[in-house]
Amino acid sequence: MNAETHPPEGGPPRRCGLVAIVGRPNVGKSTLLNALVGQKISITSRKAQTTRHRITGIRTVGAAQFVFVDTPGFQTRHGTALNRTLNRTVLGSLSDVDVVLFVVEAGRFGPDDEKVLALMPGGKPVLLVANKLDALTRRQDVLPWLKSMQERHAFAEYVPMAARRAGDIERLLAIVEPYLPEQPWFHEEDALTDRSERFLASELIREKLFRLTGDELPYSSTVVIDRFEEEGSLRRIAATIVVERDAHKGMVIGAQGERLKRIGSEARQELQTLLDARVHLELWVKVRSGWADDDQHLRSYGYE
Repeated sequence: MNAETHPPEGGPPRRCGLVAIVGRPNVGKSTLLNALVGQKISITSRKAQTTRHRITGIRTVGAAQFVFVDTPGFQTRHGTALNRTLNRTVLGSLSDVDVVLFVVEAGRFGPDDEKVLALMPGGKPVLLVANKLDALTRRQDVLPWLKSMQERHAFAEYVPMAARRAGDIERLLAIVEPYLPEQPWFHEEDALTDRSERFLASELIREKLFRLTGDELPYSSTVVIDRFEEEGSLRRIAATIVVERDAHKGMVIGAQGERLKRIGSEARQELQTLLDARVHLELWVKVRSGWADDDQHLRSYGYE
């Protein structure tokens, strides 16, 4: 997996480093990661807990390779085994990175943001990314807010931005680059993620599940890939949506199975684009009561 390690003759030295993206749930971390990488590799929805795993996105620009680590939102409620696992993932990611992007909503800083800020490791540059700047009605309000943030933490940089703006993404990359260590790249130049197609398939199905069930379905549902087979340009995928109660199963399936069909159809279309292959997708729904608070179930479903 090691990429070519030597810089071109006479060119700038190569830089490469791990960059953690952290923040409370729903501040736009996954949207930011996808924009930084230039392709969707992390799922998004309005639901808390959309991101549940450490997801690595890779972007190589010039002599610099950025290895972004999108973490789950730090959970401050519901003391389930799932939430404890998610928080261990956040803390583990912070321990071995070179730079931290602490993401908040521009103009806002609440108790949940404060709890995440308290986790920031000493001795590592932490950049304040004030996301969703385009949602502020009064742009001039951001200056006094930034001043108040300076008093909370000695941030290395302050970056007000909107993740959906290409110019803001390029500016953020340029700001982060000097903080990357001078060292060989970890991955090939065209790599986008170190996650498998199987993992990406489960995540995309879970995104459609979250988006199409709205707020009806509790967060305690997940997707398990039962089969992932490659036949030339065809991918045969069978997956199980795991829920906690029979009532949740009904929500996922919908009247005459219409909702499950739509989840499958939208996931299949997006998977075909992502994998650049034809996709045959089968979906099932099973009830596993209490899975989200059972360490053995969590491990069997891929939560470390």
